[in-house]
Amino acid sequence: MTDPLQKILKATQPLTLSAVPPGFLPWLLADLARAAKSRAVFVAADDIQMRAVTDAAAFFAPELTTLAFPAWDCLPFDRSSPSLRSSAERLATLQALQKPAKGPTLLVTTVNAATQRTLTPFRIRQLVAKLTPGERIDRDRLAHLLQANGYVRTDTVADPGEYAVRGGLVDLWPSGEELALRLDFFGDEIESVRRFDPADQRTVDRVDGFTLLPASEALLDEDSIKRFRTGYRERFGATATGDPLYQAVSDGRRLAGMEHWLPLFEEKLATLFDHLSDEDVIVRDSGAPAAAQNRFEAIADYHANRVRAQSSDPGSYRPLKADTLYLSETEWEQQIADRPLHLTTPFREPESATVLDFDVEGPRDFTPERTAQENVYEAVAAHARKLHRDGRKLILASYSVGSRERLAGLLADHGLDRLELVDSWQEALGAAKASAKGAVALTVLPLDHGFTTPDVALLTEQDMLGDRLVRRQRRKKSADAFMQELATLSPGDLVVHVDHGIGRYEGLTSIPVSKAPHDCVQLEYAGGDKLYVPVENLEVLSRYGADSEGVGLDKLGGVAWQARKARMKERIREIAGELMATAAARALRPAEVLDPDAAYPEFVNRFPYEETEDQDRAIVDTRRI
Repeated sequence: MTDPLQKILKATQPLTLSAVPPGFLPWLLADLARAAKSRAVFVAADDIQMRAVTDAAAFFAPELTTLAFPAWDCLPFDRSSPSLRSSAERLATLQALQKPAKGPTLLVTTVNAATQRTLTPFRIRQLVAKLTPGERIDRDRLAHLLQANGYVRTDTVADPGEYAVRGGLVDLWPSGEELALRLDFFGDEIESVRRFDPADQRTVDRVDGFTLLPASEALLDEDSIKRFRTGYRERFGATATGDPLYQAVSDGRRLAGMEHWLPLFEEKLATLFDHLSDEDVIVRDSGAPAAAQNRFEAIADYHANRVRAQSSDPGSYRPLKADTLYLSETEWEQQIADRPLHLTTPFREPESATVLDFDVEGPRDFTPERTAQENVYEAVAAHARKLHRDGRKLILASYSVGSRERLAGLLADHGLDRLELVDSWQEALGAAKASAKGAVALTVLPLDHGFTTPDVALLTEQDMLGDRLVRRQRRKKSADAFMQELATLSPGDLVVHVDHGIGRYEGLTSIPVSKAPHDCVQLEYAGGDKLYVPVENLEVLSRYGADSEGVGLDKLGGVAWQARKARMKERIREIAGELMATAAARALRPAEVLDPDAAYPEFVNRFPYEETEDQDRAIVDTRRI
């Protein structure tokens, strides 16, 4: 692959990289990052592909540093702000781009993120602050600094971009940090800085210092407020000074959605490309052109709707011009031509001065065998033997260690006895080189689909067994049961949403949808965020069954609830393993009669929960986390 990579690195005009199926992309990008003088950059069609490539690329190159630059997770010209998590990740990546790459580095972003303006490189460098033990700073001044930089004050830190002040302790979760930090003050001096896990608030270790970055791109320092006030009056007139946004910013208060007026807070904005060096090589996905076209149409549509609404109700929402915050279609095309931005496609195209063929095919398709209800494992074993005869290495990828072991057992039952379990791509290639003896490597790799090169064939579980099974729909009686509970709820009672966690029930409300009223349950979350759940989707809700005194609300879009769910799922697996081990031990002593109620008292008492249709429901009903 060395020669094609060098052609990409030396190209002065956009190339089409043909015969590059989706499963091959992470491997190609990892090798491109190794060969590049600076960084490799991949522009994905959407956020799902961005995360998939980020997760998989590190498998092909363990030494690879991967950076993700997501778009705002809200609509253009929305009334809501991007989540603290996405803002923190964006700013941490921009800060990392200010330094030369050390070792292979891959930056993965999306079309939506690349077509939006952001802070300039100078502004990012200006906002970076280094805090270390021994530093003197007044706690009130630190709290004011955090507030101005977009951090949200809470009682307990659970998500990036939050901070809490408790006596001589200041907890905060800065952008770019994997864990939250606890600053222990002695007077005005930072005595120590320790990492802690927000899930259980326990200290992990000490650190020598940390880099403090803003949590939002819209800052509320003195200069930014002055610029906003002046710009808002110039664009919308003196009568606009009565707008809630203008008054909130003037008072130094953050208002939901204020980031959509980012051009007024800054003297100048830049794009992601302004943060890249001339030596960075950029590749975009085959779906990027369509995604870009949809993006520009959506921006124009949302802006037009805001303009129409503002003309009928002056002062309701005063949108800025679209090109002040987003690239125009002409500017985007100019960026593609100037950089250049190379385009991948899974289809073959004839080699030319602008087309580079990688000669990689998609994975073997086992759909005919599954449709005919034939034994898929026999077909996989036959395919493995055919590849062996052709001199190709075969690697099988599973989603987890457990599924890899099950797959190995099933293939062994169907005649494949030379199976090697490996943990890295390098080991997989080494094990597969034993193809003269018919060896097949099995690894764990987060890929949906594989690929076939002239030397290596990679198959995933999804290639062999079809799409992942979709979880069964919850029983309708779950919603019916909650409807009965709904009659007993009062505004202020706590309920649990399966995806968003603990919220406060505010009653039933009617929302117009397509000019028709629609009944919804209104929930309030931390920070005053509102969530409206249609009555036909009430199966996602359940009543909070424990004592609600002192219980904090979860944050919409936060990670705390998902972390607690994941931790409880892991605990369920541990307990299930212990129960299975105990049952196996009992099976070895069939003559011994044990009291079934006394066999597992420590496990039953440790985790009491009501049996329901699926595991998620059990977790939701177990709220003493």
